[in-house]
Amino acid sequence: MTSVSIELPKTVFSALRKNPDEFVQEMRIAAAVKWYEMGQISQSKAAEIAGITRAELINALFRYQVDFMQYTAEELAEESNSSAS
Repeated sequence: MTSVSIELPKTVFSALRKNPDEFVQEMRIAAAVKWYEMGQISQSKAAEIAGITRAELINALFRYQVDFMQYTAEELAEESNSSAS
C-alpha cells in the first residue's frame, strides 16, 4: 500500500470535531463519494479508496445525499455480466 502525506493546519480538525485519524478517514470517504457522484470511479473503486466496504459506501452515499445508482446502461450491463460469471 502506498502512503501519502499531506500537511493540514491543526485548526482544521475542529471543523468536523474529529481527531486527525478520523478527519483523514472522512476526507477519503468524501473524495470517494464525490468522484463516484461525478462518474469517475465505480462503487467498488470508491469503497477501496475510502477503505470501507461497499455496504458502508452506500451508507456514506446516503449520508452525503448522493444516489447510489450512478450507472449508465453500458455499465449496468457490464456489472450484470461480471456478476453472472
